[in-house]
Amino acid sequence: MVGMALKSLLSERIYSFPRGGILFEDPHAPPRNSCQTAFLPSLSVMPLVQHRGEKSYPVVREGDVVREGMLIARGQGAGSANIHAAVPGRVMRMVSYQNSSGDIIDAFVIRMEGAFEKLGKSGEVFPWEGMLSYDIQRVISDLGVVEMEGEGQPVSEIITAVRSRQGPLSLVVRCVFDDPYLAADYVLCKERAAAVAEGAVITARTCQVNRIIYAISYREKELGRELLSLGGRFGIPASVVLVGPKYPQRNRRELELVLRNYQKKAGLDLGELFILGPATAAAVYDAVKYRKPVLERYVSVGGSALNSPQVMRVRLGKRIGEIFAECGGFKVPPRRIATGSPLTGAPVRYQDEPVTKTTGAIFAFAENPRGEGPAACISCGECRTVCPVGLDPEELFKGINRAQGGDGSPGPCHGCGCCEVVCPSLLPLSSTIGARHRGEG
Repeated sequence: MVGMALKSLLSERIYSFPRGGILFEDPHAPPRNSCQTAFLPSLSVMPLVQHRGEKSYPVVREGDVVREGMLIARGQGAGSANIHAAVPGRVMRMVSYQNSSGDIIDAFVIRMEGAFEKLGKSGEVFPWEGMLSYDIQRVISDLGVVEMEGEGQPVSEIITAVRSRQGPLSLVVRCVFDDPYLAADYVLCKERAAAVAEGAVITARTCQVNRIIYAISYREKELGRELLSLGGRFGIPASVVLVGPKYPQRNRRELELVLRNYQKKAGLDLGELFILGPATAAAVYDAVKYRKPVLERYVSVGGSALNSPQVMRVRLGKRIGEIFAECGGFKVPPRRIATGSPLTGAPVRYQDEPVTKTTGAIFAFAENPRGEGPAACISCGECRTVCPVGLDPEELFKGINRAQGGDGSPGPCHGCGCCEVVCPSLLPLSSTIGARHRGEG
């Protein structure tokens, strides 16, 4: 009977967005069948900005001894979040560095010493089911939980925003693996499925959500069944929606398109959609159930310059260069190092930059993955074919270069990079259009 019930909650139909997209593959991405635990860093670099808002205010200073998980900087203002020490040790100094956006980032350097209080220990379990939603939200805020991707918006702020809305509300857990560099999310889901499921339930209860939707890549149907089973005992209605393999399926717009289609086919009213990544759900679980701040994360490490791409479980503050060294170092000098996805990633200026809460992937390429260029546009129309929002990247690009204001308006471009991948002339289409869309050009 349980098997039949689960089957009824798992859609057999595969939902995909209707237009454009690409099948994105990369032979230099890490394999998804294993995870290595990185060595603990002897020196941790803990930035005071690991979120979308202003930097956090330091509450320790040079020479202070800190414990594992201890508050070292307090969030101040909208978009800011608390920062905690990922290792026990002594604060050696404050440093500053410039990131790829040109922002100056302040960071504590902590030399590891002393005993770990959380590493390798299960810790005290805090019952949460009888807690008031505002008390759960306060714990999430105090322990500095942010979205573990993108800009790192504090989860507490998201909860406040969605809870104030009227009408039905659905929490969407986005287990969509349309990018090979999402291997870290995949491994997290497989190794910590119980944390993902219960973290989603905790968030749903806090936001007073009506339904949980697990949006799952269609090849991972077993993961969907497991999440349904693990979360089912908490009594919140849940279902699995299988989605197609095309990139950018996980983008908010494309994911909403397929969920609205599912809503119509299933005869449901999903209402507003609150989308959460699996790493964020697991971070909520750790914070609320074990009072554990974000101290580590799963990171995809790959690229053609690297000897041994792999998924690694890394303490925050560990320097990127040290992670590359643990993956066998470089077989050839890298020409491009970045974080995120090869399609939309942010360049890394220095290998001393650390892993932060939002670092899901790092990679080093020996060459420009798109070859040498650019050349003249041949008007082949490939960019129009793959654009998921129906734009004409060729004309937008030409209009921007002609500086003809209206002709160069990027409209609803969300910078997925599909047009740039398929362009045979290697034109920086998405980069140029995206910069205009953000007001940079």
